[in-house]
Amino acid sequence: MSARAKVAILRTTPETVLDDYDRLLALAEVERYLPQGKTVILKDNISWHYPFPSANTTPWQLEGTILALAKRGYEQVCVQNKTVVINTFKGEDLNNYVPIFRRYNIPVLYNFRDEDMAWIPYEPKKPTRVLNRIYPEGIRLPDYFFDKSIVHLPTVKCHIYTTTTGAMKNAFGGLLNTKRHYTHSWIHETLVDLLRIQYEIHTGVFAVMDGTTAGNGTGPRIMKPEVKNVILASGDQVAIDAIAAKMMGFDPMSIGYIRMAHEEGLGVGDPREIEVVGDDLSNENWHFHIGVNFHRVLGWLSWFGPTKVLQKLLFHTPFVHVAAFISEAYHDYYRWPLIERRIYEHWRATTPWGQLFSRYLAEGHLR
Repeated sequence: MSARAKVAILRTTPETVLDDYDRLLALAEVERYLPQGKTVILKDNISWHYPFPSANTTPWQLEGTILALAKRGYEQVCVQNKTVVINTFKGEDLNNYVPIFRRYNIPVLYNFRDEDMAWIPYEPKKPTRVLNRIYPEGIRLPDYFFDKSIVHLPTVKCHIYTTTTGAMKNAFGGLLNTKRHYTHSWIHETLVDLLRIQYEIHTGVFAVMDGTTAGNGTGPRIMKPEVKNVILASGDQVAIDAIAAKMMGFDPMSIGYIRMAHEEGLGVGDPREIEVVGDDLSNENWHFHIGVNFHRVLGWLSWFGPTKVLQKLLFHTPFVHVAAFISEAYHDYYRWPLIERRIYEHWRATTPWGQLFSRYLAEGHLR
């Protein structure tokens, strides 16, 4: 990794956002990180299948990135993953991805379908911090990911376990199978292991992050969406997460996964060593904070608190389905219909980005 990383940031508007994504990738020198002739995997982020603002890759982020990469001659394919609490197909539909895939002829593969890819044993080239301990039977990765480049499409938002979530966390679902909840007690170390593995198996790694509406609070699903009108891109996964964290109001080097990756030389986490190009947002401080709710308390008890000793019973046995149902019931049957749906509808009706989302929704229905 270069001693001085580069992160591109632009202020944007709904009227200019697609062109701005093209300019953003140019400023971030995307062709320096993604070799020509190698297929690019688009790894979008579906943190919640419902279209809650700031939780998921935005349709303009997806479309703008596709257009910018196509302009530069890259072959693209999207790879989706599933979790125990997210419906992937519902998510790509409700967030308006499907019409975009069709419009630009982007194939979509699923890492949980045997006909799309197989999970094969992989031995990391260097010792891992935690993954070999978490997966004593061996680490397995999707064979399709090897010898291809990847572009991560996270949003700027908080996370109950990692303070912030972005480019590094976006690799989580693609590279680990459905047993990845085993890693939560060591989530920061896990993300560092996964970043090192990405550099071993991919021909290029790049991130395009959307902060047009950013997520403040106990993310990655339940948040207070705040319009911020910014987009970011970088070939340094640590640096882009660090700059996003700094804008949110956090000290990047106090966040475990950023600090550890910086110390291992996998990227640059100290903002003083990062070159920011594009618009000057050096004085941005949004004063975001994680906050507390039922899900965060339950997560803390499960993975970090005094009940941590019960993990093998709760998460390595069929009891895991009970935990998944509790999370699903809380988010999908309580929070969404009674609280978050109203926030989403208010965002659609009153903000420029919500109105742009409505236009994507309408266009999708017309096609």
